Amino acid sequence: MNADPRDTPVAVIGLGLMGSSIIACLLAAGHPVLGLTRDVHKRAESRAHIADLLRQMRDEGLLQDDPESLLARFEIGDDYTALSDRSVIIESIIENWDAKNEILRRVEENAAPDALIGSNTSSIPVTLMQNEAKIPGRVLGIHWAEPAHITRFMEIICGEKTGAAFAQRAVDLARGWGKEPTLVKKDIRGFITNRIMYAMLREAFFLVENGYATPADVDRSLRNDLGWWITFAGPFRFMDLTGIPAYAAVMKDLLPELDCSKEIPRLMRETVESGARGVSNAKGFYTYTEESARRWEELFLKFSYEIRALAQKYPEHIGDVHS
Repeated sequence: MNADPRDTPVAVIGLGLMGSSIIACLLAAGHPVLGLTRDVHKRAESRAHIADLLRQMRDEGLLQDDPESLLARFEIGDDYTALSDRSVIIESIIENWDAKNEILRRVEENAAPDALIGSNTSSIPVTLMQNEAKIPGRVLGIHWAEPAHITRFMEIICGEKTGAAFAQRAVDLARGWGKEPTLVKKDIRGFITNRIMYAMLREAFFLVENGYATPADVDRSLRNDLGWWITFAGPFRFMDLTGIPAYAAVMKDLLPELDCSKEIPRLMRETVESGARGVSNAKGFYTYTEESARRWEELFLKFSYEIRALAQKYPEHIGDVHS
C-alpha cells in the first residue's frame, strides 16, 4: 500500500446517504475518488451535497484543506471500466444480496487483480460474497457508521477466504481515514455492533409491546444509563470499572427471562407497513412535523461532531500505563 493516500485512487459505488458520506471521508483523507452511480443525471446534486459535508468538516475543525481543492479530485460516472486504475473499491448500495452480487460481478470484470474490494454491508456474510468472487481473498467487509465522515467506527470483516495482507491493508487504510477500526477475524452475520444492537432492539420492542414502557421511556432510560458511559468504555471495560461479580449475579436471574423471539416485532411490522421511514419523511415511532424532523436531523449532526470531539479526549487505551 502506498503510504500517501493521495497516491491511492479509490472508487465508491452508490451515492446515497451513506455513499456520499463515505466519499466525503475519503476526500478529506486525501484520496482521489471516483463515484459510480446509476443516477448520473443527479451529478450536480450529489457533488453539491458532498461539498456541503466537506465544508461542515472544515468548519468543525476536522479538515484543514480547502473543500474546493478536494472536490477537484472527485469525479462521478457510471462506467465500470473506469475501475481499472482504482486500488480500493468500496460498494455502498442497498442491503440486498442479489444487488450486491451483481455489483461484485461487474467490479471484478473491470478491477485490477490486486485491487481491494470492500462491501459496506451491515449483515450479509462476507464469505457468501467470496463464494461468488473470482479472486475471493481480496473481498472483505468494510462496515461504516453514519455519518461516515464523522464517526470513528469501522469494522473490517474477514470472510473465510480473506487474505491476511488485504485485511491488514484495510485496517491501515481505516486508520488513515480517521477511524479506530476493529478487525473481525471470523465471518458472522451482523458482525459485532449489529449483533449486539439488534439484541437490544428486540428487548426494547418486547418491553413496549407488552406494556412495560413507552418508546420514550425506553429511550430515556438508555440515554441516561448506556448513553452516559458507552463512549468512554465498551461493555467489558465497563464491567471492569464497576465490579464484575455483580453482573454474573444478575445474569443468573435475568438471562432466562430476556426475549428470544426470532420474528420481526409486531410494532416494527406495523410501523413499516404504515409507510414510516423516520425523520426522512417525518413519520416514525415519534410524531414529527416536517420542521421538527429537519431540526432533529440538524441536532444529530451537531451532536455527532461534539461527541467525536469528546471521545477524542479519551482514546481507547488512555488508562494504560506504558513503561
